[in-house]
Amino acid sequence: MVQKYQSPVRIHKYPFEMVMAAYERRFPTCPLIPVFLGSVILSEDVSADGSLRTVQRRCQLHVEAPRLLKKMAGVEHIYFIQTNTYNWKDRTLFIEAHNETFESRVTVTETCCYSVHTENEDWTCFEQSASLDIKSFFGFESTVEKIALKQYTANIKRGKEVIEHYVNELIAEGICEIPRWVPPERAGRTEPSTLLCALSPQPSPDTGSDLDPPSDSPVEGAAADADKLDADYIERYLGNLTLMQESCLIQLRQWLQETHKGKIPKDEHILRFLRARDFSLDKARDMLCQSLSWRKEHQIDYILGAWALPACLEEYYAGGWHFHDSSGRPLYVLRLGQMDTKGLVKALGEEALLRHVLSINEEGQKRCEENTKIFGRPITCWTCLLDLENLSTRHLWRPGVKALLRIIEVVEANYPETLGRLLIVRAPRVFPVLWTLISPFINENTRQKFLVCSGNSYQGVGGLEDYISKEVIPDFLGGDCLCSVPEGGPVPKSLYQTQEELQNSGPVSLLAETIYQLAYIVQGEPHEFFIEIPESSSVITWDFDVLKGDVLFNIFRSKRLPLAVDKSTPALAPNVRSVQLTEKSGASGVDYGRVETPLMCREGESIQGSHITRWPGRYILQWRAANHLSGSTLPTVEDVLATLQGSTHKCKIMYYTEVLASHDFRGSMTSLESCQSGFSQLSAATTSSSQSQSSSLISR
Repeated sequence: MVQKYQSPVRIHKYPFEMVMAAYERRFPTCPLIPVFLGSVILSEDVSADGSLRTVQRRCQLHVEAPRLLKKMAGVEHIYFIQTNTYNWKDRTLFIEAHNETFESRVTVTETCCYSVHTENEDWTCFEQSASLDIKSFFGFESTVEKIALKQYTANIKRGKEVIEHYVNELIAEGICEIPRWVPPERAGRTEPSTLLCALSPQPSPDTGSDLDPPSDSPVEGAAADADKLDADYIERYLGNLTLMQESCLIQLRQWLQETHKGKIPKDEHILRFLRARDFSLDKARDMLCQSLSWRKEHQIDYILGAWALPACLEEYYAGGWHFHDSSGRPLYVLRLGQMDTKGLVKALGEEALLRHVLSINEEGQKRCEENTKIFGRPITCWTCLLDLENLSTRHLWRPGVKALLRIIEVVEANYPETLGRLLIVRAPRVFPVLWTLISPFINENTRQKFLVCSGNSYQGVGGLEDYISKEVIPDFLGGDCLCSVPEGGPVPKSLYQTQEELQNSGPVSLLAETIYQLAYIVQGEPHEFFIEIPESSSVITWDFDVLKGDVLFNIFRSKRLPLAVDKSTPALAPNVRSVQLTEKSGASGVDYGRVETPLMCREGESIQGSHITRWPGRYILQWRAANHLSGSTLPTVEDVLATLQGSTHKCKIMYYTEVLASHDFRGSMTSLESCQSGFSQLSAATTSSSQSQSSSLISR
C-alpha cells in the first residue's frame, strides 16, 4: 500500500533570498537534524545568466531501527539522492529526493517547494509532499512502514525550526537583506546593493497577516494558494492536528477542488468527515460526497434563510440555543420530557420536524464559527443539555420513535462530529428503555459523548457546573439564568392534520401498518397476545391506540401454555396472533397471575408502557371490553345502536409490542443506577448491543 503525505503551507516571514541563504547552511551537515549525517555534491550546473542553478547531492541518513532489522538488511545508514533547482528569476526552489538504498524493495519520493507568498513578496512559503511504497522487505513490510512514518513525521516540523535558526544566525552576523537576482545587462548599470541592518520588511496594513480569519467563502483561507492551507491557519482555526491528519485534510480538499463541481465546503466541515472516519481518506471522501449530493438535492445551504418556523413548533417544541458551555461551545437546551412528541408528529408530520432539526444543526455550525472568532481558539462542535424530567412511556409511541430514528440517521450521515457533548439530566427509570431502542442507531463515537445524570446530583460541583458556567445554568435546573426555551406541553388535537395531509407531508404513516396490528374485541371475548420470555430482566414494551370503545388492559404471567384460538373466529382480524388463557382455560392464581395493575383505557387514548420481567417464562397481554353494564356507567348511545344493528365488534385497538433483551436493557439500566453522584458515561454494554431487537421498528 502506498502511504502519501501532503503538508500544509508553512510561512517564513522573511524574503526568499534570506531563506535560501539559511537553507544553504544546512549543508554539508546539520547538527540540528540528528538523522542527517552528511552530504556530498554529485553535480552542479548554473545557467549562463545565473538565474538557474541545479545541484545534485547524495545525502546520508541514520535510521533508528531495531538492531535485528539492520542486521538482516545489512546496512547501518541509507542514502538519498536530492536534486535542488534554484530559479532566482522566479524566486523558487524545487527539491526532488528519492532513496538510493533498497530502491528495488522500497520506493520513497519527496518533493518540496520554496516560493514567494502570493500576498506578500517579502514572505516565503514552503510545502512538501512525499510517498512511501514498500514492495517487499524480508517479511517486515509493516514494521518498516511504521518506522519510516514515525521518523518522517517526527522530523518534518524541524525543517521550519532549522530555517528560523539559520535566519537568526544570519541576522546576528549583520546580514539582514540579500539582493535579489537581476539580469546581467541591468546588473552592470545598477549600483551595488547594501545590506540593511534591520529585519526584513513587515507586511503593509492592506496585506494582512497569516492569522487573519478566513472569509465567508468556503474555498478561501490564509494560504499561499487557493488549494493550499497554511499551517498557522490550521492551528488557529481548526485545532492541533498531527502531520498525517493535516495531510489528509489537504489531500481531500485538493481532490474536491479538482473533481467537485459546485461549492466546496469549508475546511472545518471537511475535517468533521475525516474525524468521523478516523482520517481514512477513501471512507471520508465517500461519506462527504454523498452528503454534498444530499445537500444539493435538498437545498440545505439555503435552509436557514428559507425555513420558516411553524407556529406549532415555536410554541410546543421545547428546545433552543442558550449561551455557551465552559469550553465556549454553543449550548443547545432540549426539554424532551416536556414535549408532546406524538402531538408534534401528528400536527406537523415527520418532514417538518426533520427540516427543523436540520436548521438547528446548520445554526449550530454557524455559531461554532462565530465562537471561534470570539474566543480566539477553534470551536468545532456544540453541547446539548437534555432535560428528561417528565419523560414517560408516552414518549415510546412507535411512529414517533421511528421518526426519531430517521432523523438520527440523516444527522449522523451529514453532520458528523458536530456534537461535542450531550449532558442528560433528570433521567427517569423509563429512560433506559428509550435508550436501548435508539442506541444501536447512533454512531459509536457519538455514543461516547453522552453523559447521563439521574436524580438531583446534577446540581453543584460534580454536576452541571463542571461543564456549564454557574451563571448560565437554566432557571428550571436550579440556576439563576432565565432560559427562553419554550416549556412545551400537550399539542391541541385541533392542530392535528388528517391522515392524507400527513402522508403528503412526509414518509411517516401514523397508522404504521407495517408495525401495528388491528384487533377487534367483543364482550366476553378478550384479545390476548402470548409472549415467551427466555430470561429475567427482559423488558416487554407495548404501544396501542384505542380506536373504538373502552378497554381494560392487563398483563399476566402464565404457568402453562395457553390454548390457541381458532383463526376463523369472526371477532378476530386476519393474521392476528391471539390466544385464550384467562377465565375459559385457566384459573387465576393457579395457572396465571396478574403482574401489573389493570388499566382502564378510554376511546381515543394512546397508551405506551413497559414491564421488566422478574422471571423467565410465558407472559400474556390482554385487552378486554370494559363492561359498562355491570358498573356504575350507563351504556352509551353507540352501545345501544351497536346492539340494535347486531354489531359484534364492541371495541377496536391498534397495537404493537416488542421485547428488549436483558443484556441490551441492563447495560443502560446499570448506567443510570451507577451515576448517582454526578455525570457518568453511558455503560459500554449499551455500545455493543445487537440491533436485532430495535431494527424491528423499521423492518416489520
